[in-house]
Amino acid sequence: MKKYCFGIDVGGTTIKCGFFDTEGVLLEKWEIPTRSEANGSKILPDIAKAVNDKIAERGLDKSEIEGIGIDIPGPVHEDGQVDFAVNIHWGHVNIVGEVEKMTGIRTEALNDANAAALGECWKGGGAGFHNLIMVTLGTGIGGGIVVGDKVIAGAHGAGGEIGHAHVTDELTEPCNCGNVGCLEQVASATGVVRVAKMILAKDDTPSVLRGKNFSAKDIWDAVKAGDQVADQVAEKFGRYLGMALATYAVVTDPQLIVVGGGMSKAGTIILDYIQKYYRQYAFPACKEVEFALATLGNDAGIYGAAKMVL
Repeated sequence: MKKYCFGIDVGGTTIKCGFFDTEGVLLEKWEIPTRSEANGSKILPDIAKAVNDKIAERGLDKSEIEGIGIDIPGPVHEDGQVDFAVNIHWGHVNIVGEVEKMTGIRTEALNDANAAALGECWKGGGAGFHNLIMVTLGTGIGGGIVVGDKVIAGAHGAGGEIGHAHVTDELTEPCNCGNVGCLEQVASATGVVRVAKMILAKDDTPSVLRGKNFSAKDIWDAVKAGDQVADQVAEKFGRYLGMALATYAVVTDPQLIVVGGGMSKAGTIILDYIQKYYRQYAFPACKEVEFALATLGNDAGIYGAAKMVL
């Protein structure tokens, strides 16, 4: 009997839903709104309804469903418990227990960045590899570590929180996590803008960025155009991220490092700066790790959540 599974990616605005067969073929995807009001109490019932409705629509029996995988923007314990998820206004929630009760289907839960890493390892830029580190470069920095095809979540669901490695003592303002000098503060999309402003304030070197309200995309466009200040920003970005990844690599010994997130749309030039410093700082046995750009885009989470139940 052919079997199926669901991959559910819970975001702050929308919930992405994927219906897969157990070979990993995405048969259908759709979205529902994330109703985060009332402390997010409507989110899990909405997910359960989406799953139950799809099963009924396709005329399937629940015995044909292998499971439901759900990822959320926050740490998830091994038993599916969540202590907090700020973006969706959750406090303590038992994802697995509640969804299984409402659907009668086995459920697994994990952090969204870990799901993206698992998805890329399964069907994306890391397909064919069994040990990888994924870093997602967006407004913040997320990450996921896969060892032996299994995502490393850790005791508190915080495994792979790459963005909160301490990399600099130059900053005074705190990161969103409360610490100061995190990788996220200097190598995310908002981080490279911060670094660019710091460099521009030091002297009057001509730059297309000077006097403008620029974005991370503007910085990478300027790098490609040969702008001197933008190149300094890219070098700092590469050093911070390359050094952090070299530290993680000596612990997990990956075959591959996958770079995704909005900033990765700058293309392979972004890998050039990371690899340069990664290879400088990496332990000799880890220096020749391969690098690749993520390929699943916004679907990485649903793929990873589906893989979690398989």
